[in-house]
Amino acid sequence: MTSLAGLKPQHFLWEVKDRIAILRLNRPERKNPLTFESYAELRETFRNLAFAEDVDVVVFASNGGNFCSGGDVHDIIGPLIGLEMKALLAFTRMTGDLVKAMVSCGKPIISAVDGVCVGAGAIIAMASDLRLATPGAKAAFLFTRVGLAGCDMGACAILPRIIGQGRAAELLYTGRVMTAAEGERWGFWNALHEQPLLEPEALALARRLADGPTFAHGMTKTQLNQEWNMGLEQAIEAEAQAQAICMKTKDFERAYRAFVAKEKPVFEGN
Repeated sequence: MTSLAGLKPQHFLWEVKDRIAILRLNRPERKNPLTFESYAELRETFRNLAFAEDVDVVVFASNGGNFCSGGDVHDIIGPLIGLEMKALLAFTRMTGDLVKAMVSCGKPIISAVDGVCVGAGAIIAMASDLRLATPGAKAAFLFTRVGLAGCDMGACAILPRIIGQGRAAELLYTGRVMTAAEGERWGFWNALHEQPLLEPEALALARRLADGPTFAHGMTKTQLNQEWNMGLEQAIEAEAQAQAICMKTKDFERAYRAFVAKEKPVFEGN
Protein backbone atom coordinates (compact mmCIF):
# COMPACT_ATOMS: atom_id res chain seq x y z
CA MET A 1 0.00 0.00 0.00
CA THR A 2 1.00 3.65 -0.50
CA SER A 3 1.03 6.71 1.73
CA LEU A 4 0.14 9.95 -0.03
CA ALA A 5 -0.10 12.25 3.00
CA GLY A 6 3.46 13.41 2.42
CA LEU A 7 3.19 13.76 -1.36
CA LYS A 8 5.03 16.83 -2.65
CA PRO A 9 3.95 17.30 -6.26
CA GLN A 10 5.76 19.74 -8.51
CA HIS A 11 2.83 20.89 -10.60
CA PHE A 12 -0.14 21.30 -8.23
CA LEU A 13 -0.90 21.87 -4.56
CA TRP A 14 -1.68 18.87 -2.35
CA GLU A 15 -2.50 18.40 1.31
CA VAL A 16 -4.11 15.63 3.33
CA LYS A 17 -6.16 16.48 6.42
CA ASP A 18 -7.61 13.60 8.40
CA ARG A 19 -7.89 11.27 5.39
CA ILE A 20 -9.24 13.95 3.03
CA ALA A 21 -6.90 15.03 0.22
CA ILE A 22 -7.27 18.57 -1.10
CA LEU A 23 -5.82 19.11 -4.56
CA ARG A 24 -5.72 22.36 -6.50
CA LEU A 25 -3.93 23.50 -9.63
CA ASN A 26 -1.42 26.23 -8.88
CA ARG A 27 -1.26 28.72 -11.71
CA PRO A 28 -3.97 31.14 -10.55
CA GLU A 29 -2.53 34.02 -12.56
CA ARG A 30 -3.42 32.07 -15.73
CA LYS A 31 -6.69 30.60 -14.38
CA ASN A 32 -4.91 27.30 -13.64
CA PRO A 33 -4.16 25.80 -17.07
CA LEU A 34 -2.75 22.32 -17.48
CA THR A 35 0.64 21.48 -18.97
CA PHE A 36 2.14 18.25 -20.27
CA GLU A 37 3.81 17.83 -16.89
CA SER A 38 0.75 18.54 -14.74
CA TYR A 39 -1.37 16.14 -16.79
CA ALA A 40 1.16 13.38 -16.22
CA GLU A 41 1.63 14.11 -12.53
CA LEU A 42 -2.14 14.19 -11.94
CA ARG A 43 -2.50 10.88 -13.74
CA GLU A 44 0.18 9.23 -11.61
CA THR A 45 -1.30 10.66 -8.41
CA PHE A 46 -4.76 9.28 -9.13
CA ARG A 47 -3.24 5.94 -10.11
CA ASN A 48 -1.45 5.81 -6.77
CA LEU A 49 -4.63 6.72 -4.90
CA ALA A 50 -5.93 3.25 -5.67
CA PHE A 51 -3.30 1.93 -3.25
CA ALA A 52 -3.30 4.76 -0.69
CA GLU A 53 -4.14 3.78 2.88
CA ASP A 54 -4.25 7.33 4.24
CA VAL A 55 -6.70 8.99 1.82
CA ASP A 56 -10.41 8.19 1.70
CA VAL A 57 -11.82 11.15 -0.26
CA VAL A 58 -10.36 13.71 -2.68
CA VAL A 59 -11.53 17.31 -3.03
CA PHE A 60 -10.37 18.86 -6.31
CA ALA A 61 -10.61 22.53 -5.36
CA SER A 62 -10.36 25.86 -7.13
CA ASN A 63 -7.55 28.36 -6.72
CA GLY A 64 -7.61 32.14 -7.05
CA GLY A 65 -11.26 32.25 -8.09
CA ASN A 66 -10.99 29.70 -10.91
CA PHE A 67 -10.94 25.93 -11.31
CA CYS A 68 -9.07 25.21 -14.55
CA SER A 69 -8.81 26.91 -17.95
CA GLY A 70 -7.91 23.70 -19.79
CA GLY A 71 -4.73 22.98 -21.68
CA ASP A 72 -2.27 25.86 -21.69
CA VAL A 73 -2.38 27.61 -25.07
CA HIS A 74 1.36 28.27 -25.13
CA ASP A 75 2.69 25.21 -23.29
CA ILE A 76 0.42 22.59 -24.91
CA ILE A 77 -1.62 23.78 -27.89
CA GLY A 78 1.25 25.58 -29.58
CA PRO A 79 3.70 22.66 -29.40
CA LEU A 80 1.05 20.19 -30.57
CA ILE A 81 0.86 21.93 -33.94
CA GLY A 82 4.28 20.63 -34.91
CA LEU A 83 3.99 17.03 -33.72
CA GLU A 84 3.60 13.92 -35.88
CA MET A 85 0.57 11.68 -35.51
CA LYS A 86 2.35 9.12 -33.29
CA ALA A 87 3.29 11.81 -30.77
CA LEU A 88 -0.17 13.38 -30.93
CA LEU A 89 -1.80 10.03 -30.19
CA ALA A 90 0.57 9.50 -27.26
CA PHE A 91 -0.56 12.85 -25.85
CA THR A 92 -4.30 12.26 -26.31
CA ARG A 93 -3.97 8.80 -24.77
CA MET A 94 -2.13 10.31 -21.82
CA THR A 95 -4.89 12.86 -21.19
CA GLY A 96 -7.48 10.11 -21.43
CA ASP A 97 -5.46 8.10 -18.94
CA LEU A 98 -6.05 10.86 -16.38
CA VAL A 99 -9.80 10.25 -16.62
CA LYS A 100 -9.26 6.50 -16.42
CA ALA A 101 -7.15 6.99 -13.30
CA MET A 102 -9.81 9.19 -11.69
CA VAL A 103 -12.55 6.67 -12.46
CA SER A 104 -10.57 3.69 -11.19
CA CYS A 105 -8.84 5.22 -8.14
CA GLY A 106 -11.42 3.72 -5.73
CA LYS A 107 -11.92 6.99 -3.83
CA PRO A 108 -14.84 9.43 -4.15
CA ILE A 109 -13.73 12.65 -5.87
CA ILE A 110 -15.54 15.93 -5.21
CA SER A 111 -14.89 18.87 -7.51
CA ALA A 112 -15.41 22.31 -5.95
CA VAL A 113 -15.67 24.64 -8.94
CA ASP A 114 -15.43 28.40 -8.90
CA GLY A 115 -15.05 30.61 -11.96
CA VAL A 116 -13.60 29.17 -15.15
CA CYS A 117 -13.97 25.43 -15.71
CA VAL A 118 -13.37 24.79 -19.40
CA GLY A 119 -11.79 22.29 -21.75
CA ALA A 120 -9.87 19.69 -19.78
CA GLY A 121 -10.99 21.48 -16.61
CA ALA A 122 -14.61 20.69 -17.49
CA ILE A 123 -13.54 17.09 -18.15
CA ILE A 124 -11.95 16.84 -14.69
CA ALA A 125 -15.18 18.07 -13.12
CA MET A 126 -17.17 15.66 -15.29
CA ALA A 127 -14.97 12.72 -14.26
CA SER A 128 -15.46 13.49 -10.57
CA ASP A 129 -18.09 11.64 -8.57
CA LEU A 130 -19.72 14.75 -7.12
CA ARG A 131 -19.61 18.34 -8.32
CA LEU A 132 -20.25 21.53 -6.37
CA ALA A 133 -20.02 25.01 -7.89
CA THR A 134 -20.58 28.69 -7.27
CA PRO A 135 -23.41 30.55 -9.04
CA GLY A 136 -20.75 32.23 -11.18
CA ALA A 137 -19.04 29.04 -12.35
CA LYS A 138 -18.70 28.76 -16.12
CA ALA A 139 -18.21 25.28 -17.59
CA ALA A 140 -17.54 24.73 -21.27
CA PHE A 141 -16.42 21.77 -23.35
CA LEU A 142 -14.88 24.13 -25.87
CA PHE A 143 -12.90 21.71 -28.02
CA THR A 144 -14.76 22.60 -31.24
CA ARG A 145 -13.83 26.24 -30.69
CA VAL A 146 -10.19 25.31 -31.28
CA GLY A 147 -10.97 23.13 -34.30
CA LEU A 148 -11.17 19.79 -32.47
CA ALA A 149 -13.95 17.25 -32.01
CA GLY A 150 -16.10 17.32 -28.90
CA CYS A 151 -15.17 13.70 -28.19
CA ASP A 152 -12.24 14.37 -25.87
CA MET A 153 -11.12 12.40 -22.80
CA GLY A 154 -14.37 10.42 -22.61
CA ALA A 155 -16.77 13.35 -22.95
CA CYS A 156 -19.07 11.59 -25.41
CA ALA A 157 -19.32 8.58 -23.08
CA ILE A 158 -19.66 10.28 -19.70
CA LEU A 159 -21.38 13.64 -20.24
CA PRO A 160 -24.61 12.19 -21.77
CA ARG A 161 -24.94 9.90 -18.76
CA ILE A 162 -24.92 12.93 -16.47
CA ILE A 163 -27.05 15.48 -18.35
CA GLY A 164 -28.66 13.51 -21.19
CA GLN A 165 -27.78 12.95 -24.83
CA GLY A 166 -29.40 16.05 -26.31
CA ARG A 167 -27.93 18.50 -23.82
CA ALA A 168 -24.50 16.89 -24.06
CA ALA A 169 -24.65 17.02 -27.85
CA GLU A 170 -25.42 20.74 -27.79
CA LEU A 171 -22.53 21.53 -25.45
CA LEU A 172 -20.06 19.32 -27.32
CA TYR A 173 -21.02 20.63 -30.80
CA THR A 174 -21.16 24.32 -29.90
CA GLY A 175 -18.55 24.59 -27.15
CA ARG A 176 -20.76 27.18 -25.46
CA VAL A 177 -20.69 27.95 -21.76
CA MET A 178 -23.06 26.00 -19.54
CA THR A 179 -24.20 28.43 -16.88
CA ALA A 180 -24.21 27.33 -13.26
CA ALA A 181 -28.01 27.51 -13.17
CA GLU A 182 -28.26 25.25 -16.23
CA GLY A 183 -25.72 22.86 -14.79
CA GLU A 184 -27.61 22.52 -11.53
CA ARG A 185 -30.95 22.10 -13.30
CA TRP A 186 -29.52 19.44 -15.61
CA GLY A 187 -27.81 17.53 -12.81
CA PHE A 188 -24.21 18.34 -13.71
CA TRP A 189 -23.77 20.28 -10.47
CA ASN A 190 -25.00 18.52 -7.34
CA ALA A 191 -25.40 21.88 -5.60
CA LEU A 192 -24.50 25.55 -5.92
CA HIS A 193 -22.94 27.51 -3.06
CA GLU A 194 -21.83 31.10 -2.76
CA GLN A 195 -18.06 31.45 -3.12
CA PRO A 196 -17.22 31.76 0.61
CA LEU A 197 -19.17 28.58 1.33
CA LEU A 198 -17.99 26.48 -1.63
CA GLU A 199 -14.91 24.88 -0.12
CA PRO A 200 -16.36 24.48 3.39
CA GLU A 201 -19.37 22.72 1.87
CA ALA A 202 -17.11 20.49 -0.24
CA LEU A 203 -15.02 19.61 2.81
CA ALA A 204 -18.15 18.92 4.88
CA LEU A 205 -19.38 16.54 2.19
CA ALA A 206 -15.94 14.93 2.04
CA ARG A 207 -15.95 14.54 5.83
CA ARG A 208 -19.33 12.82 5.66
CA LEU A 209 -17.99 10.37 3.09
CA ALA A 210 -14.70 9.83 4.93
CA ASP A 211 -16.64 9.06 8.13
CA GLY A 212 -18.78 6.52 6.32
CA PRO A 213 -18.01 2.92 5.38
CA THR A 214 -15.13 3.75 3.04
CA PHE A 215 -14.61 0.18 1.82
CA ALA A 216 -18.25 0.17 0.77
CA HIS A 217 -17.87 3.59 -0.87
CA GLY A 218 -15.09 2.15 -3.00
CA MET A 219 -17.41 -0.67 -3.99
CA THR A 220 -20.13 1.84 -4.90
CA LYS A 221 -17.71 3.78 -7.11
CA THR A 222 -16.61 0.59 -8.83
CA GLN A 223 -20.17 -0.48 -9.56
CA LEU A 224 -21.28 2.97 -10.72
CA ASN A 225 -18.55 2.86 -13.36
CA GLN A 226 -18.54 -0.83 -14.31
CA GLU A 227 -22.30 -1.08 -14.71
CA TRP A 228 -22.25 1.34 -17.64
CA ASN A 229 -21.34 -1.63 -19.80
CA MET A 230 -23.63 -4.23 -18.21
CA GLY A 231 -27.10 -5.42 -18.97
CA LEU A 232 -29.60 -5.37 -16.12
CA GLU A 233 -29.12 -9.04 -15.21
CA GLN A 234 -25.33 -8.63 -15.13
CA ALA A 235 -25.65 -5.48 -13.03
CA ILE A 236 -27.94 -7.09 -10.48
CA GLU A 237 -25.60 -10.07 -10.14
CA ALA A 238 -22.57 -7.79 -9.82
CA GLU A 239 -24.31 -5.82 -7.09
CA ALA A 240 -25.29 -9.02 -5.31
CA GLN A 241 -21.65 -10.06 -5.22
CA ALA A 242 -20.51 -6.58 -4.14
CA GLN A 243 -23.04 -6.44 -1.32
CA ALA A 244 -22.13 -9.93 -0.11
CA ILE A 245 -18.49 -8.85 0.07
CA CYS A 246 -19.48 -5.76 2.07
CA MET A 247 -21.48 -7.94 4.46
CA LYS A 248 -18.19 -9.60 5.48
CA THR A 249 -16.71 -6.27 6.61
CA LYS A 250 -16.45 -5.24 10.23
CA ASP A 251 -18.21 -1.99 9.35
CA PHE A 252 -21.37 -3.96 8.55
CA GLU A 253 -21.21 -5.58 11.96
CA ARG A 254 -20.44 -2.23 13.61
CA ALA A 255 -23.54 -0.72 12.03
CA TYR A 256 -25.71 -3.56 13.31
CA ARG A 257 -24.36 -3.38 16.85
CA ALA A 258 -24.73 0.41 16.90
CA PHE A 259 -28.33 0.11 15.72
CA VAL A 260 -29.14 -2.40 18.45
CA ALA A 261 -27.51 -0.14 21.04
CA LYS A 262 -29.31 2.91 19.59
CA GLU A 263 -25.95 4.55 18.89
CA LYS A 264 -24.41 6.15 15.81
CA PRO A 265 -22.03 3.72 14.09
CA VAL A 266 -18.35 4.62 13.93
CA PHE A 267 -16.98 3.17 10.73
CA GLU A 268 -13.32 2.27 10.26
CA GLY A 269 -13.23 1.27 6.61
CA ASN A 270 -12.64 -2.45 7.12
